[in-house]
Amino acid sequence: MNEERLKKILKEMERQNVPQLVISEPASIFYLTGKWIHPGERMLALYIDAGGECKLFLNELFPVSEDLGLEKIFFNDVEDPVELLSKHVKEGETLGVDKNWPARFLLRLMEFKKGCKFVVSDIVDRVRMRKDPSEINLMRESSKINSEAVKKILELIPGGHTEKKMGRMLLKIYEDLGADGFSFEPIIAYGANAADPHHVPGNSTVKEGDSIIIDIGCVKYSYCSDITRTVFYKKVSEEAKKIYNIVLEANMRAIEAVRPGVRFCDIDAAARNCIESAGYGRYFTHRTGHSIGIEVHEPGDVSAANMERIEAGMIFSIEPGIYIPGKLGVRIEDLVVVTDEGCEVLTMCDKNLTVIE
Repeated sequence: MNEERLKKILKEMERQNVPQLVISEPASIFYLTGKWIHPGERMLALYIDAGGECKLFLNELFPVSEDLGLEKIFFNDVEDPVELLSKHVKEGETLGVDKNWPARFLLRLMEFKKGCKFVVSDIVDRVRMRKDPSEINLMRESSKINSEAVKKILELIPGGHTEKKMGRMLLKIYEDLGADGFSFEPIIAYGANAADPHHVPGNSTVKEGDSIIIDIGCVKYSYCSDITRTVFYKKVSEEAKKIYNIVLEANMRAIEAVRPGVRFCDIDAAARNCIESAGYGRYFTHRTGHSIGIEVHEPGDVSAANMERIEAGMIFSIEPGIYIPGKLGVRIEDLVVVTDEGCEVLTMCDKNLTVIE
């Protein structure tokens, strides 16, 4: 167990008055133990009580031979893992359960422990939002690789490759740069396809005048990166140029707004007000950003609905966009880490308007 991270969990448990906790998400278990376990449909649970006692429940199909600094309790496919877990949960106390534990396990545990008060727990999520120095360094490394990958994928655009093929070529680029794979399936969108923020790459090829959205991310040392750049092929219309510059200004205004104590919604407003004042508000159809770390999307949205104040160590994206259906899309995304004075931009890639010849 990572003792410093466990201390933070225990402190947050005390603050929220949750004396025992079930953690089921593989990313959170990795965060605490340094071990990835992907259980598929089988139960995986890390139980922590207020005294710091930790017990990991896992199927014997996933042998963990190394010492993780906790008790490992194995079960097989014949045994009932929920009943086994229930024998260790303290009756009559509140039990926090993380947000994605399958109902088939949760409901049965509630039957076994009728005297417990069950609550949805954001305890680990809240601790993971504030990255420690080692995590920030890993995020820098992942983002450095990703920034280099953007430069290399842009060089391939004149080759006339389909969106789908560009994605396959990107995987080879990541391998050559030392990344461990995608942090999410890449979004490569030409022309009108770029008006869909979550376009799935297909067999389209690039045409003169197209806007091209490249939204990509890699994993390095289990930490994710994410970047979006928009370029144009051979020429750019006056309308597209205007839209690009509006999005770029929105991106920069939001980054300038990042400092400890500012609310997530204020950062969203900095980008959104810029786009709305230019008359394109209805074409900015998503939040301004999301938190990122071990997972590419982590709790902590940069959105109008999030009133929480940001703190040093938080890492999230700034990615305003304008999407004109049937025509084009423009999105510019950077990752920032909140510092004591403001923020550090982790992405290192030019974002001036670029026309690929």
